[in-house]
Amino acid sequence: MWFVAMVAFVATVIPGSGQSSSSSNSKHRGAVTPSNSALEPGTIGNNTYRNNSLGITCQVPLGWVLRTDDMNAGDDDSDTNATPASSSDPKQGRVLLAAFSRPPEARGEDVNASIVIAAESVNAYPGLKEAAQYLGPIAEVAKAQGLTVAHQPYEIAIGAKPLAREDFQKDVGSRVMRQSTLVFLAKGHAVSLTFIGGTEDEVDELIGALTFTAPAQAGRP
Repeated sequence: MWFVAMVAFVATVIPGSGQSSSSSNSKHRGAVTPSNSALEPGTIGNNTYRNNSLGITCQVPLGWVLRTDDMNAGDDDSDTNATPASSSDPKQGRVLLAAFSRPPEARGEDVNASIVIAAESVNAYPGLKEAAQYLGPIAEVAKAQGLTVAHQPYEIAIGAKPLAREDFQKDVGSRVMRQSTLVFLAKGHAVSLTFIGGTEDEVDELIGALTFTAPAQAGRP
């Protein structure tokens, strides 16, 4: 549950993310930080994240900052109080992409639009067989952080790819934060794609920059 809690409300400030946006951008122009040996982390270039192993291509708006390493930093810290699911393999849950319209620690009048793509081993959730089941713990944590369900889980398709989706929202002063999380299962992982914006149209526009292709097979380019 520790990993779901980290991803469910990605608009919060990320501890340890004090770098400037310029240093963050230069740091992430190559490969995204590896998740583990079993799952390709993907690469980002020309404002496009690609993960051939999962068949994901996602356009990141020009000028956004990347904070993938910052969201993964906690995975390397030892925690003697960790649950068996997290302590048995500290890298079974990793963020593959974390992109924000402004640095998460920077205050602003508008909602900090965000894209977070993450993967967690299904072994952390015994009995997990369908993507929609993974939305359960995500919704539980989101509600604990003040979000309410805008739309109950439902299935969508992006191209030929079926995904489970759930939508949330939260009043932030005079603003409303919208969050949509899409989930699918692949290569022994639950893969979540979370999009945050200030309006439904903004969230849908971010999701519209997401495409899927047939995942590359092992040993093939």
